[in-house]
Amino acid sequence: MSQISTVSSLDDVRRLMAALPGPDPDAAAAAAARESQLSKPPGALGRLENLSAWAAAWQGAHPPRAERILACVFAGNHGVAARGVSAFPAAVTVQMVANFEAGGAAINQICQTVGATLTVTPLSLETPTADFTTAPAMSDDECAAAMAAGMAAVDPAADILCLGEMGIANTTVAAALACALFGGPAAAWVGRGTGIDDAGVARKTAAVEAAMGFHGHTLRDPWEALRRVGGRELAAIAGAVLAARLGRIPVLLDGYVSTAAAAPLLVADPTGLDHCLVAHLSVEPGHQRLAERLGKAPILDLAMRLGEGTGAVLAAGILRTAIQAHNGMATFADAGVSEKSD
Repeated sequence: MSQISTVSSLDDVRRLMAALPGPDPDAAAAAAARESQLSKPPGALGRLENLSAWAAAWQGAHPPRAERILACVFAGNHGVAARGVSAFPAAVTVQMVANFEAGGAAINQICQTVGATLTVTPLSLETPTADFTTAPAMSDDECAAAMAAGMAAVDPAADILCLGEMGIANTTVAAALACALFGGPAAAWVGRGTGIDDAGVARKTAAVEAAMGFHGHTLRDPWEALRRVGGRELAAIAGAVLAARLGRIPVLLDGYVSTAAAAPLLVADPTGLDHCLVAHLSVEPGHQRLAERLGKAPILDLAMRLGEGTGAVLAAGILRTAIQAHNGMATFADAGVSEKSD
């Protein structure tokens, strides 16, 4: 993806957003034609039929593919963590990255089961972003560099991209970014994250409210919102989503943080997330609200709230199944089965 080398500022991101490729109409038509001939009643596989058609349209090829599933996890630390908005200390981010690399986390087990390749990208963990209640979280250069790192993590040979994250306090960041992009009271976007008590929820809500007041009208620009109240791992996810669009790779977003990280693309362009699906519904209350604002019904609802890309890779197994059913089923003619009578 040659565009990656040109991303050194948020203006470069805006330039790339002005020329997004759309779905491939020929691949979509071929998928629809085959689906109508498969040996089952029309619509009998429900949403699975939509998933395989969506994959073909965004891969720009028929039949769609699901052999190479890539899971990219990005990790970052946040200055706002010092405000007591998380149940865990910031040191856990580094510790969990080591756990990912050692193969001991939940995402490792799910990737192994589904057959996904996992990459982990730590982003300046020794240098947390600024506390966004009193300063922009990142400079333009820092935000652009994180987005470029996300773009660089995307293997152009991948068939499906799953995006996840790790970062203590990043549900606070997700709440702030969602609030900046879509408005409403801070409390509507704030949840318990890793398990904070009522006092922690109050601190978290106060932090988001303070950020909205401090940054004010500058948050109306989605890329300014990302740099001012986002984080490095969220910016990397946004960059990965953009790279996937440019490379025609369908994307599965994980939970609240990943969905919030991708949301600036939708605000910048109403079609900006058409190549993405929300993999699962997190128990974070803001995630359902956010999915609704994005117009995307989650594929799974398993009462999960872990992050790490776990829900995205689980959903990739569903997507692979949908694609296999579409590609592998016999048609009525092949199977010698009579079609529905007129």
